[in-house]
Amino acid sequence: MEIVVTRGKPTENSTPGVLEGTNHFRCFTLEDVDRFLENGGAKAWHKTAIPRGYYSVLIDWSERFGGLALHIMDVPQFEGVRIHAGNTDKDTDGCILVGLERMPDELIQSREALRRLTLLIYGCVIRHEAVYIRIV
Repeated sequence: MEIVVTRGKPTENSTPGVLEGTNHFRCFTLEDVDRFLENGGAKAWHKTAIPRGYYSVLIDWSERFGGLALHIMDVPQFEGVRIHAGNTDKDTDGCILVGLERMPDELIQSREALRRLTLLIYGCVIRHEAVYIRIV
């Protein structure tokens, strides 16, 4: 399965986007500011979105979250990138937040969006299907 995050125009604080997957799944995303790392931009610690690209997604143990979590693998210049619940850029630290509603620089119903996305990905894991995320 491939999920796609299409980024919108960054604000001073964050980068909004839309995540789309199979079965017509769709939610909003929020990331740190897009500094175009894939084009040589400079990373600002805890304030930079991951580079655009194609990455595998696993479900594995997260010490930070104290349970299983969605893990975006092999992101250049980053470690431990997750897709998780959160509301503002202060919750991202380079990760991708998901929500069912969006306001400027904020997501709403984040836990429900994460629950739905996680169930979709668990289904793939059960069927032994690889999961990938494309960030455009």
